[in-house]
Formats: sequence, structure tokens, C-alpha cells
Amino acid sequence: MLEANGLMVFYENMLALNNVHLRCKKEEIVGVFGANSAGKSTLMYTLSGIMDDIRKKEAMAGGERITVLGEIKYLGREIGALKPSKRAREGIILCPERRRIFRESSVMENLRIGGYLSTAAQASETIDYVFSLFPALKNLRKRIGGFLSGGEQQMLAIGRALMAQPKLLLLDEPLLGLSPLMQATLVRSTRVIRDQRKISLIVTEQYARPVLPIVDYAFILENGTAVLEGNREELMGNPDVRAAYFGVN
Repeated sequence: MLEANGLMVFYENMLALNNVHLRCKKEEIVGVFGANSAGKSTLMYTLSGIMDDIRKKEAMAGGERITVLGEIKYLGREIGALKPSKRAREGIILCPERRRIFRESSVMENLRIGGYLSTAAQASETIDYVFSLFPALKNLRKRIGGFLSGGEQQMLAIGRALMAQPKLLLLDEPLLGLSPLMQATLVRSTRVIRDQRKISLIVTEQYARPVLPIVDYAFILENGTAVLEGNREELMGNPDVRAAYFGVN
């Protein structure tokens, strides 16, 4: 479904992504694991096209110069020059790190904003689906986003992303700052989304252990470089990876 080859991102003279190769097949869950500043969010911004918007805004403001190199293929077509809005219409939807919901809008308003690419029928069906996936949100549909807990905000962020009818959903550190119970709930929901909606997902996390049971394949990033890849069994069989990213010896 998506294949990235030789991705390189420079912030001025700092190399944020270094010759990264990544692939995600149809209806596959791919994990991308790495410490803080490993390049996970940069990778997600690059795949979604948002990095191009950031680059243009920095250039207009006289800020740091951002250079993006490499090839991204989606459904067999090169999309490196495609604007983020066009990528979204093609089904590449990013659920960003730290939720970034509309804090002054209600749960329903956030969902409806997320459905701007949907038909009325799609929006109605997806709202029903989001509430079945996250029943807590149904009881909070009139609650202002800023008054939700961190876990509730993350459920809303994922629900809002689903409203855009993704074919490839990019989840950037969805478990950040959440309790183990909420992490387990969201991990289960991620697998349910793949199975029920028949979409592909790329999930980034600092710690792989909560996400490991649901991934089909994973990549390890260190200092912007993909240093290791494999299926969950292969990665769990590596003692260095187990200690560094899975929290087990």
C-alpha cells in the first residue's frame, strides 16, 4: 500500500531522517519504535505531507531551512509532490502526537470537523461506528474537548481521524502519557479498527511493549536511521531490542 525509500529530512544542518526505508501492506499494522528525537514524528509528517507545509511556512517566516529527499509510493503511485490535502483525499490520514483536538469545541463538533471529506451518509455511519468503538464518547458527545481526560481526548482524536475515511491511518504516539489501562484499551481498539474497517495503520511509539502484540511488522529508529526491522517474533528474539524498547530482559 505504502512504500518509502531513501527518506532524508534535514533541519538546516541537522539530519532528522537518514535514508529511511519503510513499507506498509494492505490491512497491515506496522510499528515504528524509537526513543525521543529518534525521528518518529518527522517520519509521520513526511508520509502525510505535512512536512511540506512546515517547510514552506519556515521559508516564508525566514526560519530554519528544511530539505526533504527520497521517494514515497502509495498504491503504486509516487506522491512525494502531492500536497497534504490531496494525500488526505487519497486516504492518508494523520492522528498527530498529543491529540491536538479542538479544545473549545464539543466532542460532536470535533467529529463533524473531522468528517469534512465524508459524504453525509459516510459521516453519519462513521459517527455511529466511533461511538460503538469508544462508548465513553457517546455519553460525552456534548462535552467540550478541553474538559476531557487525556484518554478521552485520545479516543476523540482517533475518532476524528476515522471520520476522514482513511485507507492508511497514521497514529503518532497514541499512548503518550496515558495509564496502562487506557493504553490497553487503545491498543485493542487499534486492532479492531484494522479488522473491522479493513484499513492499514502505521503506529509510532517510544516503548514497543504495549503495541507489540498487534503489529505485523516493525521498524526501530535510532537518530533518524532505521537500524532494525522484522516481525514481532524476530524483534522479541533480539535481546538488545527487548531490553531497550520492550522493557524486558
